[in-house]
Amino acid sequence: MTEFICVTCGTQFAATDQPPDSCTICEDERQYVGLAGQRWTTLSGLQQSHRNTVKLAEPGLVGIGIEPAFAIGQRALLVTHPSGNVLWDCIPLIDDGLVQMIHGIGGISAIAISHPHYYSSMVQWSRAFQCPIYLHAADRQWVMRPDPAIEFWEGETKTIGEGLTLVRCGGHFAGGTVLHWANGADGNGVMLSGDILQVVPDRRWVSFMHSYPNLIPLSAAKVRRIAESVAPYDFARIYGAWWDKVVPSDAKAAVDRSARRYIDAFQD
Repeated sequence: MTEFICVTCGTQFAATDQPPDSCTICEDERQYVGLAGQRWTTLSGLQQSHRNTVKLAEPGLVGIGIEPAFAIGQRALLVTHPSGNVLWDCIPLIDDGLVQMIHGIGGISAIAISHPHYYSSMVQWSRAFQCPIYLHAADRQWVMRPDPAIEFWEGETKTIGEGLTLVRCGGHFAGGTVLHWANGADGNGVMLSGDILQVVPDRRWVSFMHSYPNLIPLSAAKVRRIAESVAPYDFARIYGAWWDKVVPSDAKAAVDRSARRYIDAFQD
C-alpha cells in the first residue's frame, strides 16, 4: 500500500495498492490535468529526485521549499514562536534531515494551511512532528488523505498561538484562509496569504482569483469580503506562496487599493 502523490498538484492521497484513477484536486476547474495526462509519484521517489531548501525570510520566519521545482512549486513558511512553532502551508517533500533540522529549532507544534492546493503531504508532516493540522471546515471535501490529526475549524477566525490568528477570507476556496502574525515585520505585523491574496509582479498590489491556471476571476462581492476579512488586522508585509512573492511594506494599504481597483474593473 502506497500514498501516491499527484505530479501536477503535489497532493498525497490515502494509501492504495494502485495509483488512483484520477486526482480530484486537478480535475476541479481551479487546477488542471497536465498535457501528459494524470501522473503519480511517491514520497520515496521525491526523496531521490528532489531536495528541500531552507531560507530565512526574516527573523522568526523560515521558508522551506523544494529543488528542483515540483508540482505547483509553493514553499512553506515556519513561524518560530515562543509557545510553539507553526508551519504555514505545506509541501510534498519531507525527509529525515529536514525533520532533524526543524527539531533543532523547536519542532512544529501546529500546521495550518490556506487552501486545498497546499494540503500536499500534510499528514506526513503531522506524523513526523506529532502535531495537529488546522483546516477550515468549508474545505473538508478536498482532503484526500484523512487523518485523526486534522482539526476542522469553523467560523471566521481561530487563534492558534499568541499573536497568531487564522482568518477565513473565502475567495479562491470557500475556506480560503490567511494567517496573521502580529509580531512579524518588527512588530508591525505580517500576513501569510498563500494565494488567497496573490502577490503580483508589481509589489504595490495583490490580486484575487477563483482559478489561477484557468484565469477565472472572483466576483466583486467575494473580493470585497476578502478585504473586509483582513481589515481589522495591522500588517506591513505579505508573504505569498512562492519565494519571491512578497509585498515588503505598506501591505495593508496594498490590499485595500487592490480590492478597490478590482471591484472598479467590474463596473466598466
